[in-house]
Amino acid sequence: MSSPAPAGASSRPVRVLLVEDDDLMRRSFAVALERYGYEMTAAADGLTGLELFRDESFDLLILDVMLPGLDGIGLCRRVRETSLVPVLMMSARGDGLDVVAGLEAGADDYVVKPVDTYVLVARIRSLLRRATYAPAPGPERAADEGPPPEGEVLVFGDLRIDTAGMEVFVSGSPVALTPTELKLLLEFAAHPGVVLERHTLLRNVWEYGWDGDSRVVDLCVQRLRRKLGRERIETVRGFGYKLRR
Repeated sequence: MSSPAPAGASSRPVRVLLVEDDDLMRRSFAVALERYGYEMTAAADGLTGLELFRDESFDLLILDVMLPGLDGIGLCRRVRETSLVPVLMMSARGDGLDVVAGLEAGADDYVVKPVDTYVLVARIRSLLRRATYAPAPGPERAADEGPPPEGEVLVFGDLRIDTAGMEVFVSGSPVALTPTELKLLLEFAAHPGVVLERHTLLRNVWEYGWDGDSRVVDLCVQRLRRKLGRERIETVRGFGYKLRR
């Protein structure tokens, strides 16, 4: 499974694939993001977007939910079959099934249309920071030895987190995590046994500077549980979640 391109690691511009069927919105978003220095490629339907994704290399995908042919949810699922590239969904319904379906399909975050350019850019920058997050290396230690410094190998039973190599193993087998899933896991691993509230996770992982939608946390936790084991992250009702030691 391929990982996201190292956005920002070189002098080349960040490459963004935008899939939006509304002609005016597609052109407006593309022009606005190009002004911020992003290299934009746009498609008007899901199948064309999938072909572009398979033929070229992108640092980030922005997918509208409602697309002709192959919708944004289906496109996100197809992308996640082979890639961990950051995915931002756009929905015209902020409280509908679109949001849940997009996050369950593997999207990292979502915005509701119409969206101001500065909000869109802020979400993009946050996603790219997660994709290139890399703590400094350090020695191996067990998780019960106290709060770990950055860059160590953390061990929680059969769960092993190499924070230098940014790799995760369960019972010795590698587990592929999206940048958001990995950063969420690292946030839990930095506070083993401590209950982390949803708004804390929104601030530290998604970098929301305001009250955000806690569904992004809940659904990302669900995805982690499917990959790491359902008992690994415990729900503390009325408060949040904690990683079991």
